[in-house]
Amino acid sequence: MTVLKNDARSARSFVPPSTPSGASAKRDAPGVIAPPPLIYLVGLGIGFGLDALLPPASLPGWLAWSLGSILLLGGLALAASFIRAFRRAGTPVNPGESATTLVTTGPYRLSRNPGYLGMTLGYAGIAVMSGALWALVALVPTLLLIDRGVIRREERHLERRFGEQYIRYRTRTRRWI
Repeated sequence: MTVLKNDARSARSFVPPSTPSGASAKRDAPGVIAPPPLIYLVGLGIGFGLDALLPPASLPGWLAWSLGSILLLGGLALAASFIRAFRRAGTPVNPGESATTLVTTGPYRLSRNPGYLGMTLGYAGIAVMSGALWALVALVPTLLLIDRGVIRREERHLERRFGEQYIRYRTRTRRWI
């Protein structure tokens, strides 16, 4: 695991910027609309509500458990790898805080948002395993909210903090997969 300093002399995989303190650090935070796990939980709750109100839609039990388990375990694995990568880099996991390091290794080599991809897979896994397939309909507005209210704000923040290094990373790495 390597670290890229926020200057032209270094060529490693993490990029720490000059870190603002106090009020300037708060102003430099991404300004996400809500904690992403909360957004996913609210979406799932709305999805379960839809499932209770609409005609049943289901998969055979063996398929629901098999597919749901794969989705849920994949989501948990991605979420764990994202948290590990952030902790190794010493940057906050909370998207409401200002980034101290640009992480481009681990799951971030393949996706700019492995945490949100993991939460999306986990959401889908829970919906499928519980037989609440209408909850998948609520996943669409949930993802739109994550995209507009979280990811785009984080991306603007990262571009402000890391400049050209983030732009190069964004150019070579997909947003989702």
